[in-house]
Amino acid sequence: MARSDGTVPRVRAPELVGRGWLNTAGPLRLADLRGRFVLLDFWTFCCVNCLHVLDELRPVEEAHADELVVVGVHSPKFVHEADPDALLAAVERYGVAHPVLDDPELVTWQAYAARAWPTLVLVDPEGYVVAQYAGEGHAHAIDRLVTSLAEEHRARGTLQPGDSPYVPPPVVAGDLRFPAKALPVGGRVLIADAGHDEVVELDLDPSGAGRVARRFEGFREPNGLCALPADVAAEVGYDVVVADTVGHRLAGLTLADGTVRTLAGDGTQWMQGDGTDRLSSPWDVVWWRDRVWVAMAGIHQLWTLDPRTGEVAVAAGTTNEGLLDGPLAEAWFAQTSGLAVADDGSRLWLADSETSSLRWVEEGPDGLVVRTAIGSGLFDFGFRDGPGNAATDGDAGPDDTIGLLQHPLGVTALPDGSVAVADTYNGAVRRFDPAAEGGRGALTTLAAGLAEPSGAYVDGDHLVVVESTAHRLTRVPLGAAVTTPGFAHTTQRPVTEVGADLELTITFTPPPGQKVDDRFGPPSQLHVSSTPPGLLREGEGRGTDLVRRLVLDPHAGEGVLHVAARAASCDAAPGGVVPEGAACHLHQQDWGVPVRVTADGPPVLTLPLGGA
Repeated sequence: MARSDGTVPRVRAPELVGRGWLNTAGPLRLADLRGRFVLLDFWTFCCVNCLHVLDELRPVEEAHADELVVVGVHSPKFVHEADPDALLAAVERYGVAHPVLDDPELVTWQAYAARAWPTLVLVDPEGYVVAQYAGEGHAHAIDRLVTSLAEEHRARGTLQPGDSPYVPPPVVAGDLRFPAKALPVGGRVLIADAGHDEVVELDLDPSGAGRVARRFEGFREPNGLCALPADVAAEVGYDVVVADTVGHRLAGLTLADGTVRTLAGDGTQWMQGDGTDRLSSPWDVVWWRDRVWVAMAGIHQLWTLDPRTGEVAVAAGTTNEGLLDGPLAEAWFAQTSGLAVADDGSRLWLADSETSSLRWVEEGPDGLVVRTAIGSGLFDFGFRDGPGNAATDGDAGPDDTIGLLQHPLGVTALPDGSVAVADTYNGAVRRFDPAAEGGRGALTTLAAGLAEPSGAYVDGDHLVVVESTAHRLTRVPLGAAVTTPGFAHTTQRPVTEVGADLELTITFTPPPGQKVDDRFGPPSQLHVSSTPPGLLREGEGRGTDLVRRLVLDPHAGEGVLHVAARAASCDAAPGGVVPEGAACHLHQQDWGVPVRVTADGPPVLTLPLGGA
């Protein structure tokens, strides 16, 4: 808030407080980093948007290596993410090359008033907060702001470049490193070896053990693998489609000579307004209905690829993150990470990791529709056997007796019509039988105590499971059954008290050297909804103004406001004119803000999209 003289008071950055530190020799204090810019990256390793930001920031870190220190603040969403060993593995898996504060109780998260994953906060060399950003697409803004402010601090003598406090962890050698999915092909097994940026081919001996026969290179953290039907492979000249996740592309692998070709994607991450020539973190692929179906995890959609024509199309999802069933064009998904086709071809099963859900696509009366077997929302999860969602007529929640998952990454169709789920953050393999409980479906557990299982395939009467953080394949008997410990959890974040008549304001300031460009239409968009839907009496829907009046139902008590905002800015010439052909940049973020409606609640809710 501005003072009476029009100036804005400077805010001292709160201290960094947590359970411990990774990637550095010892605890860091902001005083230790005085004289340099500090960029705090609030992230959690389940979040694909957070992983995008890690990649976005790498060039910024390199360009300002002497004057900028990036500190990751890991603020977990899921119970598993609060495990220090799981965090250590994630930091290694994703190549995080800066110090990381372990903040499992969200102490530093709350001190900086973070409301979304990811959130970025820039602290100047004197220890004051100068900018805050939410979401993706801000690397160029941070680069420009640091460049601009560095000149001022250099002139004042407050910028004192120094060495990085980053200390890299030791790398353990092995045949596999964070493998993701596995696929039997022609008597051998292909493995998406994400940690080595390779697809590995294993020869299997009679015991089921394997040796590496070949390594196919040229990938960036591949995850999904799909074998084409023999006649299609012969026609198009390649055998396997690879979801090259961090490469933002689909690749075709020819097994005879090991060649790799790009089928879709130009290596650049899709952003709002782009066409299907760009992809966003494709995580899994499967052959269904004469197409390759793609789990486009980065934008919460399902896409398809026709290998014969090369046509790429959006098949399902709005890009809104959440759990909403119905016709594919209207459905919401949440970081779909696993796909499998039922043996009879009637269903496409999918694992939606961020809603801890198992869902399926099938033919409805008026076309393809998506349904949910297990799962209820973005913040509810657990480890519990029980009936499927049909047992509660869709009104599922953590206090019901339904089965629960925690961030599943894989699903495998079984010969008897059931499916196995790689229940990743529970370290388990679960089985969902849609015919059980009188057609309501039931979730049971085949195996527990596994190390982040992320995929599996059937081998006779066994399931071969990819244990990602154990860097191995493990055989699990299909007839096995274990008892789960049983827990239900709702991610708890600070609840914001608000008044029933509420002004929602999304703040956005273009980076230095840029301006908002409305020559070709509104440069911003805002979409608002709520859980429960009755929380919002007025203000729901999509519009172009970043300020909106909301009317909330005071009788609803508590709920979650779902807010999705984006704004575009373009490079401007001196004088503020945007020249023809100027580079433009999109800033975007989704928030899920827990709110409580009170009689004396504040009448304004402000969410920072980006800017100083």
